[in-house]
Amino acid sequence: MIENQEVRVRGTVQGVGFRPTVYRLALECDLKGEVSNDSDGVLVRLSGVSSNIEIFVQRLQAEAPPLAKIDAVETLVIDALWQYKDFSIRQSNHCDGSTEVSADAASCHACLREVFDPDERRYCYPFTNCTHCGPRLTIIQGIPYDRSNTTMRDFSLCSECLAEYSQPLDRRFHAQPVACHQCGPQLLMHYVQSGAGRESASNTLSAKEEQSFQKLTQINQALSAGKIIAIKGLGGFHLCCDASNHQAVTLLRERKHRYAKPFALMSHDVDNIRQFCAVSSLEKSTLESSAAPIVLLQKKQQLEAGVPVLSEAIAPGSHLLGFMLPYTPLHHLISRKFAKPLIMTSGNLSGEPQIIENSEALNKLSAIADIIVYHDRDIANRIDDSVVRLIDGKARMMRRARGYAPRSIALPEGFEKAENILAYGAELKSTFCMIKQGVAILSQHQGDLENLETFEDYEKNLGLYQRLFEFTPRYLAYDKHPEYLSTKLALQDGKEQALTAIPVQHHHAHMASAMAENNIPLASSAVLGIALDGLGFGSDGTLWGGEFLLGDYCDFKRLARLKPVVMPGAAQAIKQPWRNTYAHILNSMSWDAFCRAYGATDLAGFLKSMPIATLDVMLAEKLNCPLASSAGRLFDAVAGALGLSAAQVQFEGQAAIELEMLADARAILAGTVTKPYPLIIDEFSSEKAQPLLELNPASLWPPLLNDLHQGESVSVIATRFHAGLIAGIVCVVDRLKQVYKFNQVALSGGCLQNAILFQGVEKALQERNITCLTHARVPANDGGIALGQGAIAAARLIRQPATNKQDLYNNFL
Repeated sequence: MIENQEVRVRGTVQGVGFRPTVYRLALECDLKGEVSNDSDGVLVRLSGVSSNIEIFVQRLQAEAPPLAKIDAVETLVIDALWQYKDFSIRQSNHCDGSTEVSADAASCHACLREVFDPDERRYCYPFTNCTHCGPRLTIIQGIPYDRSNTTMRDFSLCSECLAEYSQPLDRRFHAQPVACHQCGPQLLMHYVQSGAGRESASNTLSAKEEQSFQKLTQINQALSAGKIIAIKGLGGFHLCCDASNHQAVTLLRERKHRYAKPFALMSHDVDNIRQFCAVSSLEKSTLESSAAPIVLLQKKQQLEAGVPVLSEAIAPGSHLLGFMLPYTPLHHLISRKFAKPLIMTSGNLSGEPQIIENSEALNKLSAIADIIVYHDRDIANRIDDSVVRLIDGKARMMRRARGYAPRSIALPEGFEKAENILAYGAELKSTFCMIKQGVAILSQHQGDLENLETFEDYEKNLGLYQRLFEFTPRYLAYDKHPEYLSTKLALQDGKEQALTAIPVQHHHAHMASAMAENNIPLASSAVLGIALDGLGFGSDGTLWGGEFLLGDYCDFKRLARLKPVVMPGAAQAIKQPWRNTYAHILNSMSWDAFCRAYGATDLAGFLKSMPIATLDVMLAEKLNCPLASSAGRLFDAVAGALGLSAAQVQFEGQAAIELEMLADARAILAGTVTKPYPLIIDEFSSEKAQPLLELNPASLWPPLLNDLHQGESVSVIATRFHAGLIAGIVCVVDRLKQVYKFNQVALSGGCLQNAILFQGVEKALQERNITCLTHARVPANDGGIALGQGAIAAARLIRQPATNKQDLYNNFL
């Protein structure tokens, strides 16, 4: 029976080769009709035998292009008689409203076969791509996503590339970055020492192939000689050297002034990575995915004979190595030829964002690199490599960037009408989020906004995303911290544009982020949120960071916290863990009592060498010594006591990470730790605040210091601390469960990226039949704050619609 049907496909289905797939399947299923893009996704009109249409729909979902993400397929039988003579791809008119822009994707197998086949015309071409792979977000400058609106606009297609681009059955049909040796971007090299500049390009195809081959040979020779090379990738420059050459790795640290933060590694295949790290099946699939993120892997202690030893300077103080596979043809060509792991770290000066401009790279990276490898295709949008860690059987996002952003996240039931909300995120690990048509569009990792260049890039990307997604905000969500630059910008924008500004408490946003990611409906019952991080501005004007909140998307009630302890020097206490060690000791005992009992320890000697007299004056006068219920500062305090980056950290969270690396995860998760350090639970109440349970770390210090005094190993101490903290957190939940009704706990905050703490708490709660809402697609750290802000603002607007454009602050206190 002949019938007519409309097939509506929603999701990431534009710019990924979806229409050619529809075209091919329609021909194979003997169907007539047409396919087009519109604001809702892809619309297919089909005429043919009903059973063939049914087969078509089944195959469409099973054989969708690799980069497509189908959210829904809807079919509708049409009574009208369509007169189609064949099947065609309609030229789509641009329509407003799209909520999908494809992320950059790693090179596909078909393109790599061409790159490494001497008989192919793209042999050794570093910029080979098709509709299934290659740059997307990093080259787009406007909409619609056509070549003229990308950084490929100045490269005119040769006749052969144009033929591929125009053929619906070719995998390069409408692939906007398509190019070859003859018509596309060219690889260029700058030798810093000799001062040699841009190399000339030959006019013949064979000469250009030969040039590419020669450059790759020169790069390989330089890496083998211990040179440092700056390489322009998809979203910015990398700095690269031989990971097994300790002198080269150390020199890179010195030149870049990055003395401790781990370097990322790149290797040509998973088998090579397995020589250095354990790789599970899930880790393998994550490494080989189109996103191709950095995956944090467990380092092997014993290497097989003949395997090169990697430099200990790659990730000092950590038993994890961050490996990724090549994700562009250029990376594949370099890494496969070199055949050993390469350092592949961001190309920037310390503290600045990754460099994307050729001129800036030649100017700034010449002080670090011996050779600069670049090309003449501009990077429109800076984007870092994503970072993933496998924890408790899930690949969990540490940094969401290349390969994932700007994929949208569908909001849960009840948020279908959420619209026109822009969430500005936090200050550190910043992202922003747009809420449109019931979905959240979360930006890539922006970085720390206190850096001027990063803040300027953040502002640039705010404008870019609004153009790409044709988004006009009516409501702005922001963090309550008055000194966050994101907060100040939101308030400024709200005032200038007469938009409604909605403040959101930092840890409520953490909690809501986990709820939204786990598809908790708007109308759900209350959830207990456990938010453990460094610092966030509390509803009472103090600094929070170890919180137990009962609530929903609209509001929350603070039920418990870590006991607040002073931060001597405020921001300085974040950079110098010993200050927290001193403050926590004084929270447990007097200095005189400490000196009498533990004066002979190395810790006592170290603290006496520091300016504690100045701190005593500050504490006595309450000068720049804010109280903070911070889990992050507790980790710093214990790490400082063990001498882990005690005097000064080189990057945020360094001391806490080193502490995690020392702990015995197996013993903790098996519940076999002897003498875990106890944290007592007190009840705090005042005339101004409601009663709170307080998890007081004062009780862990006497046994910890006794262990130090008796010469116990730092590994045992770190293990006992983790076990005790986990037990204390779970005990608070048990106490709260006796009074309040909840069966779901949202776990969020940067401290819960500590795999031992996270798994220990999750395991204990699951044993109590409590469902844990955890992060995987969105970071648990402040990179997920913007999603939570957007969800909270949307919930409040849906439940309490604004009747005017006045600031809603008073309504949400």
